[in-house]
Amino acid sequence: MRRYASKAPGAVALAITLLALGGCAGTPSGHAVVGEWGSTATGQPHLTIEDDGTFSGSDGCNSLSGNGQIDGDEIDFGSITSTLKACEGVDEWLAKAATGNVKGDTMTVLDDSGATIGTLKREGP
Repeated sequence: MRRYASKAPGAVALAITLLALGGCAGTPSGHAVVGEWGSTATGQPHLTIEDDGTFSGSDGCNSLSGNGQIDGDEIDFGSITSTLKACEGVDEWLAKAATGNVKGDTMTVLDDSGATIGTLKREGP
């Protein structure tokens, strides 16, 4: 009588390995970036970033909006549309944002030269 080894245990082991490694692949595309960032308190910068890369918020004085490109835990803000109010005592750094990189609950915001210009903490859950 011939015995044939079942291929099912190998296939199951492969599937388990792939699922385990998939958990190490990092954050699903864009999920680290999407959400509420900063503080909505008067004079404080904040952003709301959507799944499709659109964003809106304030630099603490002027309203900001745009349509960025999300790649994993980074966003390229692209062109930012902003109101132009004169704001005394408000640092308007967020309007100069070129990119943002997320690590944990902190987004580091960089300008066109790649220099860090500020950070935003994730708001909410």
